[in-house]
Amino acid sequence: MIKDWFKHAKLGIFMHWGIYAVDGITESWSFGSGTISYDEYMKQLDGFTASKYDPRKWAALFKEAGARYAVLTTKHHDGVSLADTAHTDLNVARRTPAGRDLLAPYCEALREEGLKVGFYFTNTDWSNVDNMRVILDKSEEEVLAMRKEAVDYHAMYTEMCKIDKNEGTQNPAELEEAWARFMKQYRLGIRELMTKYGDIDVMWFDVMLTRKGFSWETDKVREMIRELNPDTMVNARLVGQGDYETPELYIPLRPLKEHWELCSTFNNSWGYQPQDVQYKDIRQIVRMLTACISKGGNLLISFGPTPEGEIPEAVAEKMRELGKWTHRYEEAIYPTEQGIAPEYFHGDSTLSADRRTLYLFCNDKPNGFLLLNGIKNREMTVFSMTSGRELNHTLTGGAPWLGMPGQIWIEVQEEDMDEICTVIKVRFEEPIDMIPCDEEKSSVGGAC
Repeated sequence: MIKDWFKHAKLGIFMHWGIYAVDGITESWSFGSGTISYDEYMKQLDGFTASKYDPRKWAALFKEAGARYAVLTTKHHDGVSLADTAHTDLNVARRTPAGRDLLAPYCEALREEGLKVGFYFTNTDWSNVDNMRVILDKSEEEVLAMRKEAVDYHAMYTEMCKIDKNEGTQNPAELEEAWARFMKQYRLGIRELMTKYGDIDVMWFDVMLTRKGFSWETDKVREMIRELNPDTMVNARLVGQGDYETPELYIPLRPLKEHWELCSTFNNSWGYQPQDVQYKDIRQIVRMLTACISKGGNLLISFGPTPEGEIPEAVAEKMRELGKWTHRYEEAIYPTEQGIAPEYFHGDSTLSADRRTLYLFCNDKPNGFLLLNGIKNREMTVFSMTSGRELNHTLTGGAPWLGMPGQIWIEVQEEDMDEICTVIKVRFEEPIDMIPCDEEKSSVGGAC
């Protein structure tokens, strides 16, 4: 169930915000992979203040960047909730100096700017003893004792996930009861998010770990969400129930069958890590965006707010730079459709809904001419959206006796170029008509 707004959104902002920002360490995985102990990790609760949290400032900047939606981590694998939830006291309202629910003002601010609201909610919860008992095949006492040492939980549950509930050391009946308790809290947490904060446009699930013999019953979770809010979309990490795919940190080589969204980062970290200053150049970010929308996907790009709730200035500057480009070329971005394949144009592109306008993204400086190949249309006008100038184009070659079109050459001058990414607009008299790649003729053949 893909909503039209999501198809046309193209750009979203992802925020990994939690207590991990206090020490600037990796969210949850720092203790999950044994870098530090769980107990040491949780000391960060005392430093999470959200004292400068201004969600209206956030939302205004997201809109300036050209984003149409945002997704905020309501709870990462560490189990610490940004909500004043009734289902666990491990939340920022009760256990941190922030002392309040951080989700309600976020939702209100996004809606004021006309942005769609997304919640990230991890399925697993490494602070929940019942969840960990099942994953690790341990007693409650063992789970609690392990929290005092740096333990590689990831290696342990990678092995344990291969083992059936009847093959471990723990009583299967006790583990079933533990899993039932965990699942009750899990579903109550989702229900609360779906009922306490108005209509939620996206539920972005993550990490679904368990062992053989224990089920997440994702069909029931999806049905609950559908009953509470029929318009809420769910990503594919609610396994078997997702509306769209979420490739992580890699751009698919080809368009996916279903709609999709690349989740990636401004630097090399999801959350706030002040030592990570390897921010992507604005040209890299724009190129990621055009690569996604050319293949029919969206870009969801992440940063981590500080423990005080501020957007790092380096991120804010990238957003402002991005916004200058997206707003200048808005027509070529939203609401467009997947572009033409690289066999026809060696670059990224989008098409208007009526398929009469083709937008070409020139991330590299054109060497005099752009080439369109395999396109049958002959009547067209070509403009640089950068300079506003009509561009010369010529038609050469072709084998009409085989039904094979020639080449369209578009002449691009220095004045027509954008230092970040040049956009060329090709307006056809009729909807674009391309020879199918699998019908290409390679030779004239024999005598008639």
